[in-house]
Amino acid sequence: MASDAIALSAPGGKASSTASLTHAALEVYEAMPAEGGSKPGASVDRIPFQFNPKELSISKTAKWERKTARGAKTAGPPEFTGADPCKLTLELFFDATDTMDGKVVSLVDQLFQCLVPTDDSLGKKKASPPLVVLQWGKVKSFAGFVTSVQAKYTLFTSQGTPIRATCSVSIEEMPGNPPKQNPTSGGLALTSVRTVVAGDSLASIAYKEYGDPTMWRPLAAFNGIDDPLRLRLGTALLLPVVDDLLADHLMAGV
Repeated sequence: MASDAIALSAPGGKASSTASLTHAALEVYEAMPAEGGSKPGASVDRIPFQFNPKELSISKTAKWERKTARGAKTAGPPEFTGADPCKLTLELFFDATDTMDGKVVSLVDQLFQCLVPTDDSLGKKKASPPLVVLQWGKVKSFAGFVTSVQAKYTLFTSQGTPIRATCSVSIEEMPGNPPKQNPTSGGLALTSVRTVVAGDSLASIAYKEYGDPTMWRPLAAFNGIDDPLRLRLGTALLLPVVDDLLADHLMAGV
């Protein structure tokens, strides 16, 4: 068995007042059925990072088997038997000493909600927790599911309200029509996410991103939007590269 692990260093520390600092966030999506697994559907939540992580650890393991013959002087040739999914771990720090309110508790609860089925999936045959994508500027992670959250509260108000916490989060890649990945980044792919603002439509977003307003239809299908005419403000749209968008459109048969 062989393994590969990459640690990506990133700026940490307290948020700067300069507009150039981009904060990371976990974008949370409904899990939609896809070939071999699931893919992100409609946006259901967004968990902002109060402080950017100091590092992200990404690992992937390949499986090899070596058959030995009785009495042989040398080992047999290794045979590749498959690859395990990418795994991402990170640590989040939340602090509310400036407001002394329940903000930290709310953010930690959002993380724990990623481990339980969404309200929408509970009404279907197969309940499922959401998928998450780590978004940091123009870089996003693979779509995956949260496997564990460990929260440690380290500071409290005189009334017992937690106002500081450190959370360890582990995410595992979900197979199923994944986007093309940049091999040098250990599973982080260059793409973009756009938040819907007043005046936006799927056609206008498709024109700005792909130069073709008729791409609104595959864009709606990719993001699991059932009614393109009722695009909610604040919705986070995944904007894959055009090849991935068209491939997904053809596979869906729409």
